[in-house]
Amino acid sequence: FLNSLNAAQLQGFTAHSYRPLAFLHGDPAVLHDPVVPLQILAGPGSGKTKASPRLPCNSVIHSFTSIQVLTSRIAYLILHHMLPPSSICAVTFTNKAANEMRERLSKLIGKQRTSEVRMGTFHALCALFLRKFSKVVGIEGNFTVCDADESKKIILGLLKLHKDFLSSRDIALKDGTVLSIISKAKSKGLSAKEFIAEHSKSSNSHPSPDFDPQEDIQRIVGSIYRDYEKSLRRSNSLDFDDLLLFGVRLFAEHPPATNWCRHVLVDEFQDTNVTQYELMRAIAVPTDGCVTVVGDPDQSIYGWRSAEVGNLARMRKDFVGSKQILLEENYRSTASILKASLAIVSQDKLRIPKTLLTSHPLGTTPVLRSFPSEQAEANFIAVEIKRVVASMGGTLQWGDFAILLRFSALSRAIESALQKEAIPSVVLGGHKFFERLEIKDLLAYLQLVDNPDFIPALTRAANVPGRGIGEKSVTALIARADKTKKSPLDVIELIHDSKQPDIKPAVKHKVGSFVKTLRALRKLALEGASPSDLIRRLLDLIEYEDHLKKTQPEWESRWENVQELVTFASDVEHDLNLDPADSSPRYISVHFFDTPLRLFLQASMLSSEGDNQSEEDSKEKVTISTCHAAKGLEWPVVIIPAVEQGTFPFYRTDDVPEERRLLYVACTRAQTLLYLSHVSKRKVGGETKTKEISEFVGAATKEHPVSSLVSFHTCLLIRIWQSIFTPRTSQFPPAERTVIAKVLGRPEAPEAEVAQKVAELCVLLLPKLEKFFLISPQPPNDALSRE
Repeated sequence: FLNSLNAAQLQGFTAHSYRPLAFLHGDPAVLHDPVVPLQILAGPGSGKTKASPRLPCNSVIHSFTSIQVLTSRIAYLILHHMLPPSSICAVTFTNKAANEMRERLSKLIGKQRTSEVRMGTFHALCALFLRKFSKVVGIEGNFTVCDADESKKIILGLLKLHKDFLSSRDIALKDGTVLSIISKAKSKGLSAKEFIAEHSKSSNSHPSPDFDPQEDIQRIVGSIYRDYEKSLRRSNSLDFDDLLLFGVRLFAEHPPATNWCRHVLVDEFQDTNVTQYELMRAIAVPTDGCVTVVGDPDQSIYGWRSAEVGNLARMRKDFVGSKQILLEENYRSTASILKASLAIVSQDKLRIPKTLLTSHPLGTTPVLRSFPSEQAEANFIAVEIKRVVASMGGTLQWGDFAILLRFSALSRAIESALQKEAIPSVVLGGHKFFERLEIKDLLAYLQLVDNPDFIPALTRAANVPGRGIGEKSVTALIARADKTKKSPLDVIELIHDSKQPDIKPAVKHKVGSFVKTLRALRKLALEGASPSDLIRRLLDLIEYEDHLKKTQPEWESRWENVQELVTFASDVEHDLNLDPADSSPRYISVHFFDTPLRLFLQASMLSSEGDNQSEEDSKEKVTISTCHAAKGLEWPVVIIPAVEQGTFPFYRTDDVPEERRLLYVACTRAQTLLYLSHVSKRKVGGETKTKEISEFVGAATKEHPVSSLVSFHTCLLIRIWQSIFTPRTSQFPPAERTVIAKVLGRPEAPEAEVAQKVAELCVLLLPKLEKFFLISPQPPNDALSRE
């Protein structure tokens, strides 16, 4: 087992009890005790995602390839330190990562023991225990998770109360902006009361006789925050941030919620915010500091989402004796790509000093190209993709290319160019499955069956299909409910049952089909119907396919999404395996407290956009993605356009180091080929503006050690620039094709096949090839102009 690991991985996976085998590796210094808090700083492509062969669950580990760090650590804790699987808490940032970890762990320790490990996202973990211990934090166990769209609707209604004041001050305040401010406050652990107090203190300490719109905005947001929380509690619902805040309260104040835990493991630790860090600390209390985290401060790119890269330093302070281990061997990229990436990120003099090593060859030098306009840039990208595919003789396909953008608006010209060249493409995360109209319609009904107090679901479902119950009608029903101290749904059912004498018969008729539908679904749910059966019955009761045909031009695709929802429900049922005879800790801790419908709704609400992206959708298409969405992914070929001032770093941010890390993350997604480009003029808001190359790329060339020499300054700058990047695209001679195929683990295309494909391409695209590839571009102006 140990002989198969590299030195850094050994530090993560060994301990004193395994010392005899450690000596087989020849280095007793690599031992690390699992009871010591551990930070594994794993660089991009450092072996975290390598697959492992199947291992019998009752055998001793003899050897396996480098696999995901935390998965190996969990297996080691269970197999060699005999920790009960149910005493281990493993936290990830996405369901996809949790599922991947679960799948790999089952190959190491078996499905039964894997099922007992408390594994999932921060939100899923909190939702699980909040349902179990709901009374402790003052909520009901059947609470609904309120998504961003529903939260915005609540806030929109609250904003209307401040409409006159905002108009008088000429302040434009949108629901999304308010929700973002509230979310950031919650991510820092601030309640509405604390948020109001903090901003009141700030304004009092800096009084100004002049009108300050920011003070007014913060005051209004504080008021809305307070009322928003009241609305959520009244609807027996929590938003995503509440799951974490209430989770911290539960784990910190109620020991029975955490006394099962003996070791906590956290993935992507550099992306945790203040609340998530406090959550980890609270869960780790009974472990006496038995914590393992994996992260990379160089890949901390979510500051705008309140991530705190400083949590790594905070952990070392709070968990005394923490040890830090570097995983610096990169299994993804060629040496030339790592050289360029490190040249960019190493400009940050405050970063933790570390490097990236690789056993891969030097490979093709990354390309840096300059173009006169964004259209020329986009055309080059499209033609170059075709040229590379042909030049590699089929070793690379459309799905091997990714175009990574700083922000999604940059995709317009590129999408158009790809379309003109008939290159299929897909936008990563372009559509969130559970945010589609038809999906939210159906989930609203099921949410009401589970939680009759959830007003956002009532507002949506009441008039689907159209019944004449509009927004004004729902508002009136809510007002009546407030007056009678009942829930709005109770009032609707009383109207239907003729127990509200002052209601007109027409209103009773309008709510009739709605009440009958809900009662039928409620009866089925109580009888134990599966979520998929409930959805099928709902579709029949409200004749939803006919409704889509009447109201949606693209109803066929929406109906396909409805069918996919039924499939998703069936998959959830299968994955949960709701068998009352199951007496495992996992069944007791989860299923005993949740109904099948509730578990399905929770799975749908906590699904992230990446988890719902069909792999088949992007398999044979060029991927277009933002740099943020690409984190954790990899492609053989990566193209990064618009590497310019105002884009890298982004003009609306003050966090330049994070912007540099973002470009570094984008570059390290590439396995074999990397392209960066910039333009001299780009249209912004309809105006043509002059652009300069990004300071990150310029600095990467200037700060190379050789550039400190004064003599032959210009000549050296050009040489340095060319050593990291080149303006010339490769002609892919046999040696380069061999390296690319080897790095990707693919067979090399025969020379005859390459020649045929290149010849076919030349016939089709000769004028464009001459324009882009036979006329050699010049090095960037900033490398040539300094005499």
